[in-house]
Amino acid sequence: MFTPNIVPLDASGEINEAETRRYVDWLIERGVHGLYPNGSTGEFTRFTVEERRRIIEIIADQVAGRVPILAGAAEANTRETIRACEHYWQLGCRAVAIVSPFYYRLGPAAVYAYFKEIADNSPIDITLYNIPMFASPIDVDTVERLALECPRVVAIKDSSGDLPHMMRMIARVRPQRADFSFLTGWDAALMAMLMMGCDGGTNATSGVVPEITR
Repeated sequence: MFTPNIVPLDASGEINEAETRRYVDWLIERGVHGLYPNGSTGEFTRFTVEERRRIIEIIADQVAGRVPILAGAAEANTRETIRACEHYWQLGCRAVAIVSPFYYRLGPAAVYAYFKEIADNSPIDITLYNIPMFASPIDVDTVERLALECPRVVAIKDSSGDLPHMMRMIARVRPQRADFSFLTGWDAALMAMLMMGCDGGTNATSGVVPEITR
């Protein structure tokens, strides 16, 4: 379970470093398995590139290896996303989560090409992030291709809440690549997803009441 953590701000809207560090310690003390900063719960789109990098720097420093970090590395284009991957790898993050292209809705071929370019140039393992209500959807065929062709692509975080879609992905990919992980980002479906074979989740509830999903 990777906990999507929020980012405390001060009265001026700047990152509150002291409270962020305190929050990280609070989560770890309550037994979270890992942290997932710069995701949707962390409102990554509201921060600048520099702020997103600073958030990971603060959290990586405070974690100091106590739990793994799955860092949100989604930027507006492949160039900046690869740079984020390189930076977070240098900070010691376990992996990055990258949402599929957002704002413009792209088809499967373009989504595949986007992730393939990043995976071929990233020094860190990648978790695909499917959130079709806000970004281009990642279909089962694309997940299968990336899982089989890109060793750096190690997991998918699916926030669609679509149980049949998750079942199809697991049925298609797991027999061919047993080490590929499936995570759900939909709190209401967590138990059902785990029962049908998901490896874990990135659920916002755990950032407020960690004991519920521990």
